[in-house]
Amino acid sequence: MHPRLLAGVQRARVGAIPAARSLAPLARARASVYLRPAFRTVTTSRSALSPGQREDLEHKIHDSQAAASFHDPMTRYEFLVNEGVLRPDEHQRKIVKKLMPLWEQLKDYDPGPLPEPEAEVQPSFFGKFFTRKSSTLEPIIPLDQVPKGLYLYGSVGTGKTMLMDLFHSTLPHQFQAGGKYGSTRIHFHSFMIEVLQRQHAVTARYTAEGDGKRDAIPEVARSIAADGRVLCFDEFQVTDIVTAMLLRNLFERLTDFGVVAIITSNRHPDELYINGIQRESFIPAIDLIKERFDIVDLNSGTDYRKMPRTITHVYYHPLNEETSAEMDKLFHGLASADPDPEIKINRKLPLWGRELTVPESSGHVARFTFDDLCNHPLSAADYLEITAKFPTVFVEEVPKLTLSERDQARRFITFIDACYENKTKLFISSNGPIYSIFSDENGSAMDDETIKQTMTDLGINTEVVGSSSLFSSDEELFAFARCVSRLTQMATKEWADESALAHPTNGKKPPAARQ
Repeated sequence: MHPRLLAGVQRARVGAIPAARSLAPLARARASVYLRPAFRTVTTSRSALSPGQREDLEHKIHDSQAAASFHDPMTRYEFLVNEGVLRPDEHQRKIVKKLMPLWEQLKDYDPGPLPEPEAEVQPSFFGKFFTRKSSTLEPIIPLDQVPKGLYLYGSVGTGKTMLMDLFHSTLPHQFQAGGKYGSTRIHFHSFMIEVLQRQHAVTARYTAEGDGKRDAIPEVARSIAADGRVLCFDEFQVTDIVTAMLLRNLFERLTDFGVVAIITSNRHPDELYINGIQRESFIPAIDLIKERFDIVDLNSGTDYRKMPRTITHVYYHPLNEETSAEMDKLFHGLASADPDPEIKINRKLPLWGRELTVPESSGHVARFTFDDLCNHPLSAADYLEITAKFPTVFVEEVPKLTLSERDQARRFITFIDACYENKTKLFISSNGPIYSIFSDENGSAMDDETIKQTMTDLGINTEVVGSSSLFSSDEELFAFARCVSRLTQMATKEWADESALAHPTNGKKPPAARQ
């Protein structure tokens, strides 16, 4: 987690979150649980369906009674292929087969009751170096009886999120919503924000009790386990030493409580936090992941986001009077169609104990400049709140970004991630084509073949992009490649349709909320 994000969370939420608060509301707000991303890989024939037919199909897929008939990930995958929601793909089918051993293990897995909140589990090898207070309790379930987790890694567009949601939606009954043990599906950004909030709340309570040096992580891990003994989180990445050290301890404790995790990432574990400060301190966590997870490579050469589809006009350039007039017309047109059409100037939006000024907005459409969103110390948590509040967002006057705007570039990428997570409909005006705003004249050539291929597949000039020195690490380059892929997907008719289904304004619940 970026240090600025950590600082922002600590400043904003001091003492505000109870330690045992459920992750479930945050997971529902931040990431749809039931196969939302599966519809990225639609067939051409589905695009020809009427909106009513598409909604009937999605309702059928998300309906709880229908879902009950999907015995396991493979039967549900075959159903989605037969219904035309997913394209038949032998590589993806082989990956789904790799999910089955863990599903079979979970079917008979009984992790048992959790200890009382005040108790701590006995730390195992790595944990004992970080636990400040000793304990006499053993882990609630022997390590060799906890099923290994799954670590799915691959480049952008390899179907990671779809496969995770496929697995989560077909978990055995004891881990389903309302089951004995439950499960949690959440985006990694949101997960880390919640972990920091819980850690701070527990530490504050220990301090008030005169035990301020006591390690908060065991109780944080216990509260996460109480929310669900299967934990699925998407887009796992380690970009700073704070996150690295926290995860090292947390993973150990979650295993002690019998939690089984399914993780998606762009990177093989050996490549996590590569070239990071004090990376040697994170090596034991990498070893733990390799020991306690089955590592699955999803790369197949197919970008499942790059399917034939109709591009809609959502990105405008250059920055001139004509573009400004077009953006103005679009905003007022969409606002007038909003069920809450009144346009408010300088609306105050509460954000984590602070307020953000929204220059113009109707009930569901917000209009910002790049300066409003990226020239201020906003974090992933802030962007997630904004995009959850406004299903349609305008970002205007995006400049060409150089080394002097490195922080702004990173914030912009984080903002796009939030838009993607909340299925936001996006309109942007920029100095030049949206993908060229990151380039400068002082960088070095891009060496990563995966990123080069992504740029080539998307029709982007790799010489221009590769000259950018904005992205000085492999993690930043991967974040940029993901951003480009997502911007491309968000400019399609299918994305507009999915956004409309995820954010209905006619009073009906979206398909994901029906289950």
